[in-house]
Amino acid sequence: MRDGFFRVAAATPQVKVADVETNVERIAELSREAADRGCGAVCLPELSLTAYTCGDLFENRTLIRAAEKGLARLLEDTRGLDILCIVGLPVAVDGALYNTAAVFQRGRLLGLPAKSFIPNYSEFYEARYFAPAPEPMEVELCGQRVWLGKKLLFECENVPELIAGVEICEDLWGPEPPSAGLSKNGATLIFNSSCSDEVAGKAEYRRDLVRMWSGHVMGAYVYADAGPGESTGDMVFAGHDIIAENSAVLAESELFSTGLTVAEVDLEKILQERRRNNTWISAREQGYVRIPFAYRKGTLEAYSPRRTFSRQPFVPNDPAVWSERCQLILTMQAQGLATRLRHTGCKNALIAFSGGLDSTLAALVTVRAFDILGLPRKGILTISMPCFGTTERTKRNAETMARELGVDFKEIPIGRTVMSHFEDIGQDPENYDAAFENAQARERTQVLMDMANQRNGLMIGTGDLSELALGWSTYNGDHMSMYGVNADVPKTLVRHLVRFEAERLGGKLSEALFDVLDTPVSPELLPPKDGEISQKTEELVGPYELHDFFLYHMLRHGFGPGKIYRMACRSFIGEYEPDIIKGWLKVFCRRFFAQQFKRSCLPDGPKVGTVSVSPRGDWRMPSDASAAVWLKEINEL
Repeated sequence: MRDGFFRVAAATPQVKVADVETNVERIAELSREAADRGCGAVCLPELSLTAYTCGDLFENRTLIRAAEKGLARLLEDTRGLDILCIVGLPVAVDGALYNTAAVFQRGRLLGLPAKSFIPNYSEFYEARYFAPAPEPMEVELCGQRVWLGKKLLFECENVPELIAGVEICEDLWGPEPPSAGLSKNGATLIFNSSCSDEVAGKAEYRRDLVRMWSGHVMGAYVYADAGPGESTGDMVFAGHDIIAENSAVLAESELFSTGLTVAEVDLEKILQERRRNNTWISAREQGYVRIPFAYRKGTLEAYSPRRTFSRQPFVPNDPAVWSERCQLILTMQAQGLATRLRHTGCKNALIAFSGGLDSTLAALVTVRAFDILGLPRKGILTISMPCFGTTERTKRNAETMARELGVDFKEIPIGRTVMSHFEDIGQDPENYDAAFENAQARERTQVLMDMANQRNGLMIGTGDLSELALGWSTYNGDHMSMYGVNADVPKTLVRHLVRFEAERLGGKLSEALFDVLDTPVSPELLPPKDGEISQKTEELVGPYELHDFFLYHMLRHGFGPGKIYRMACRSFIGEYEPDIIKGWLKVFCRRFFAQQFKRSCLPDGPKVGTVSVSPRGDWRMPSDASAAVWLKEINEL
């Protein structure tokens, strides 16, 4: 309800079979709890007013009437709750009985979506009682005239991103789930009122089904499953509630439990994903009924998002996934380089080997590429080019790593050449300005390019995605190469990839890699102080973990700076104060816009993630675009 965030709940009550009054009390209790927890919607299981396992009692008029009376009581009991409720019950219309989900809010019955696919196989025999969902038709229930059937969309008038659709249990498991059409016609949030019995292995399949289907429809999916209290005469029900968003599970209940499973979905992100994907089909097809509803102004004003996000969105949180992902990314980088070496016929590669993080990763990747091609590692020339800011620590690490990797190493001091260049252009060597710094970077690039020509080799770029986003590179200096293996790898991920190799390789090489990880990130262009690095990048441009957070959510999801700021404040609470986050966000936006010209002429490099700034890949932006709108939004925070 703010920034596109909307809190939802899947609820599993402890039902009593055919005891509608008891079930009403428990459903009302869970609905009140969901409202108290700030949820805008709560979904309950299939046929939760009566219980799913009533068998032939569904053919008894007494149970059907009791269900209607129970719904009427539930509408009255929840009249004061400003929450959208989805509750399952059987509804009889003329000579047919439908398995429906009542959708209601503040005592108003909005609609009765009905189940389309009626299972009648194995342990299921619903066709004995229920008819498939009809085309939308108006019926009267609980004294209110409402729509019943398929193709019902519930549109929120004062939360424009919120359009809800409902399907029931087997609908998701069928070959053409109704949610596909509902989503195509605008639904951003799908509720599934379900009663899925538990058998060995089914929970994993169910979880994957909900997760992947949420990605298929590029939407949010709330799956509410029946649990304890259902008859165990032939089946067992586990109450497996799942909330997913665009292929990611946000929340999940423990099996054989009751209560609420709560999560915040991001409806703004869902719409952005659909807009950026040109194969997504949006439609306004005939036959869909759009039913309006709204929240009270006070409810919207009181809503405060609580969802937090990974501080390092480019890095997997799951340790098991982390190792696999690091291996995959290193292989992708190496395969990209191997293909380029094979295509050009080059059997030599050159790297500016500073002993810093980026050049270390580039060397590790290049070694892998040469191993893939069966080329001798001595064809890799790592060159240390010490100058005014080089420290013994980084130079020593570079030499150690080169020796342990089995690659060629050469030291070419460039101080004398740079001083001669200063004399040529009239640069005062005591003036530590941009010319002082950039002359060193450009001299290193010149040495590398010329030696690459001498050896018929490929100069490997070391710059990473975070540096490219901030423009933290010297134009036509370290900005340029013949193939940039790190161009799609942000700084936070560079660190994890190097750590992965440090833990894997062992020996003196690992010792050097761990020391690289402990060394402050620096271009080492200014003279050291007492032998230590004096120029620390993160003190100058800001913490890379913040910048990578900003970069990911701005480019991957198209979020504005206000939303990113509020997300960062929640996610980095206790680590950075809001004013600090705001300040570095301003730096990020200002630099990102001002430095686009460096990204417009990037050399080739492999894409390995979902965010890229290559002009031939994900990002096309005029170099003279203004940041004024973004900076204004930040200033108004």
